[in-house]
Amino acid sequence: MTGVVARRRNTKSSKCVYHTKRQQQQDHTTIDDEKKHNERWRQSKEKLTAELNDNNAEFYFATFNNNVIGYLKLNFGQSQTELQDDRALEIERIYVLKEFHGKSVGQLLYDKAIQIARQKRADYVWLGVWEENPRAINLSLIHISEPTRPY
Repeated sequence: MTGVVARRRNTKSSKCVYHTKRQQQQDHTTIDDEKKHNERWRQSKEKLTAELNDNNAEFYFATFNNNVIGYLKLNFGQSQTELQDDRALEIERIYVLKEFHGKSVGQLLYDKAIQIARQKRADYVWLGVWEENPRAINLSLIHISEPTRPY
């Protein structure tokens, strides 16, 4: 897909991340779950603001025609969710709006993560995948199946 770019977040990013994350979550929920999810999202606004202000985390937006269509969240050092290894880079999230699935936007964001890992000279990159997200599982399996490929 031509015209899609990944850029690092700026000071107005909170609303963009929240909207994109909210839309992605809606794509994975049913109407019965909607009320429960609405409450969870209201509570997550504060968490999202804290994440955006974390010096050991970076957000990158995929944009198309000046509209945010997805984003990537990377964690370093103590901000990583599990390993917290200073030699590692964690891909915590790759979200792409449903209408852009299958158009290599997730791959573009993954490639951006690898580019940042190289710039930061990380020894390795890791990601955790939610077991109920088959698209993310498939993306991770594609890259896990290439163990000799240097990032």
